[in-house]
Amino acid sequence: MNRAALSLLLAACASAQTRFVEGPQRVDVYVNGKAFTTFHYEDHWDKPFLHPLRTWSGVEVTRGYPVAPREGETRDHEWHRGLWFGHGDVNGVDFWRELGRGKSGRIVVRGRPKTGGARLEAPCDFVAPGGRRVASGLLAFHFSTDGRVNTIDAAVTLTAEPGGTLRLGDTEDGGFALRYADEFKEERGAILRNSEGLTGTKQIWGKRARWVDYSARRDGVLAGAAILDHPSNPRHPTYWHARGYGVNSANPFGVRDFTGDKTADGSFEVKGSVTFRYRVVLHEGAADPEAWWRDFRSAR
Repeated sequence: MNRAALSLLLAACASAQTRFVEGPQRVDVYVNGKAFTTFHYEDHWDKPFLHPLRTWSGVEVTRGYPVAPREGETRDHEWHRGLWFGHGDVNGVDFWRELGRGKSGRIVVRGRPKTGGARLEAPCDFVAPGGRRVASGLLAFHFSTDGRVNTIDAAVTLTAEPGGTLRLGDTEDGGFALRYADEFKEERGAILRNSEGLTGTKQIWGKRARWVDYSARRDGVLAGAAILDHPSNPRHPTYWHARGYGVNSANPFGVRDFTGDKTADGSFEVKGSVTFRYRVVLHEGAADPEAWWRDFRSAR
């Protein structure tokens, strides 16, 4: 992207008007008058998430189930809802799978999310079965569009308990994740690719890359969503839990599972806080994730 085109892009994003509409434990997000997504933090879900994700023309790239099920779509992995963060081993507690209250952890939003400008922030607690808090977090999202792509800039901050250590264990099940609509299954013709020029889940699963993109036809439109890993993130470029059935997760911790090296230990310990930054680009037509990543690389 040349300097003139980038200037036009930044000007368009800056002029986008974002509106937040609060409901019962949810916040609807509109950009330039169009429905963009909804931030869900209702009590009956075990973690907060954004759902659905839409392109600029309104094509939904996320699966409906279990939030808004569509007839005939898959119903596996109920905890795969839109765009979310979770991890299968946070100080020994599973915050990825949802095995039932009392069996796995919950990520609970503390109070109401804070909104302003184009940004939504949600402080949250990582609560173990029995009610003990094992860590705290802050989920922050910035929403924008340039009329061609819709963009979500996300920051996930994790904080250890005072005087304690936050340990993110080595497991493939975790990370910053998106569950795509069934049209984005590889067996149905979707194209899965990463920044290293590799395609298909057998090639990109468990590999390190700057970004991973899924593209497919939905509602007659070539559409997709790319997740970009920021260079400031620990262990950049991250590993990817990218499956052909439609889940895509940036996960820097599952080294043992991803490499097959049983002697490896990808666990990560934090005293204090750590922040992970990602960009999600919802696109139609030709996609250029490498150019989007170069732009993201320089973003503050």
